[in-house]
Amino acid sequence: MKAIPVLRVFFIVVLVSMLSVTIWASLHGALWKVPREVATHPWFIATLFDAYWGFLTFYCWVFYLERNILSRVLWLVAILLLGNIAMAVYALIRLFRVPADATMETLLLKRA
Repeated sequence: MKAIPVLRVFFIVVLVSMLSVTIWASLHGALWKVPREVATHPWFIATLFDAYWGFLTFYCWVFYLERNILSRVLWLVAILLLGNIAMAVYALIRLFRVPADATMETLLLKRA
């Protein structure tokens, strides 16, 4: 089985599920109204650290691939503000720019 089609499906599922859960959560309450006891809970803080270190790790790949400084900055802002939604969009853009039978190297590495 070729990896590119599988990854396309995976990141579509990530994008759709993240958009769905974000819309659902937004309809149930504003982000800035998270109760203080939740926002200050050690596991909430640990989860935020984990998420943002993951976002920045993914961004290292984006920084490597993107040549334009404006593009690098815009993707950083998008990833930090939208998290996995922006990451899924970036991955899907990359995945649909390569043929379905492309190698992982073609997907992951910078073009000459």
